[in-house]
Amino acid sequence: MKISKLHIDQFRHLENLDFDFTYQSGERKGQPLDKICFIGQSATGKTSLLELIKEQHIAVNNTIVIDNFFSYKSGIEIINGSVTFNLNNNSFEINNEKLNYKNNTFKYIVSGSFSNLLTEEEKKYLYYFKANLISDKNIDLFTKNPIDLFEKHPGLNDKFNFNNFYSKENSVIFDDTVESDLWLVLLKEILQYRKKFNQKMSDLIHKGLLANQKKLSAEFEKWQKENPNKLELFAEKLNPILEKLNLEVDVFNTEYSIPIKNKRTDEIIPIQNTSTGTKGLLLSFLPLFKLDTKDSIILIDEPERSLYPDMQMDLMDHYKRLATEAQFIVATHSPFIAASFEPDERFILYFDEEGKVAVRRGSSPIGDDPNDMLYNDFGIDYINKYGKKVYNEYLEKRRQLLFEKNEEVKQKLQNEIESIGDKYNF
Repeated sequence: MKISKLHIDQFRHLENLDFDFTYQSGERKGQPLDKICFIGQSATGKTSLLELIKEQHIAVNNTIVIDNFFSYKSGIEIINGSVTFNLNNNSFEINNEKLNYKNNTFKYIVSGSFSNLLTEEEKKYLYYFKANLISDKNIDLFTKNPIDLFEKHPGLNDKFNFNNFYSKENSVIFDDTVESDLWLVLLKEILQYRKKFNQKMSDLIHKGLLANQKKLSAEFEKWQKENPNKLELFAEKLNPILEKLNLEVDVFNTEYSIPIKNKRTDEIIPIQNTSTGTKGLLLSFLPLFKLDTKDSIILIDEPERSLYPDMQMDLMDHYKRLATEAQFIVATHSPFIAASFEPDERFILYFDEEGKVAVRRGSSPIGDDPNDMLYNDFGIDYINKYGKKVYNEYLEKRRQLLFEKNEEVKQKLQNEIESIGDKYNF
């Protein structure tokens, strides 16, 4: 399920806005965008748009019908406007009066003996990563020893799974207070492997194989083939971006469920002692790696949080490799993140002359210089007052040089101009 169009009559402070989330040219013209980027200064409503999309996705999954009428399950707010989602090859267009789906039109009604419009197979998950995702509460489970976690949570068996806690009818929210059961579901296979690994090593030692390293190694290699390390696949996804921090996931260490190692010193770093950005990567990569993201929508507010620009530049590529068939919708203040999107994938929110929020598409090409991105799409003159002062001095000296007759003064001006130009790259 992907969103393709959105019209807002009114939502919070947003009024009379139209969004066409489809490709504007090429072979996929008219199809929903694979990724969408909201740009805009504070208070223009980027986060509000993420909230609105989340609410309307819930509404779609909770739509019920009777004959030629539709309604929602209790507690669902009707959109003041219209929204279109694409489900496989079908379009799902809904507003506060009617619904169009599979060439059928339904009118809104309050009560009746309803049935679900969408089957369970047609319903898809929406995952929302909020800007406050990084918190001590969310990190806490990752600081525990795997064996200790098993002893504290004996229910970590094969029946302990995601569907026991979450339904497609509701969004899955990742904020600063994610329930520990969700993290345990995501870590379950890794923890189970750790438990089996410790049991196997204990068995081999009890068999007296510690003194026979060759046989011990052969026995363990045989077991390893039958019981692949569940952490290795995740490490393959996370390590390429951690490498820029000289870190990596250590797939052999058993002290933590996901041990992080300093590549230079081989020292294991407790996750609580890593940078805020590293914590954020772990808390967002693991869910996208483990959960079913096929045809889902993934909302991310401020994906750049606490990450150095070099990591921001290719962050979206890493996310897309984790969830290849999902639609990503992000809200950002970062020109480095925005440069990962095509102009048609960028939606710039701004205040018009009347002080109302308006929207336009991006203009800078994908991969553009961040300074050009700031100027063209963010609408920011990226040279601050100190730089402008120096630039005006630079221009004034060049003007003086044109009219100066004294060769000694001209040479001095020329030297000063070159010095400023070299320093500021004018």
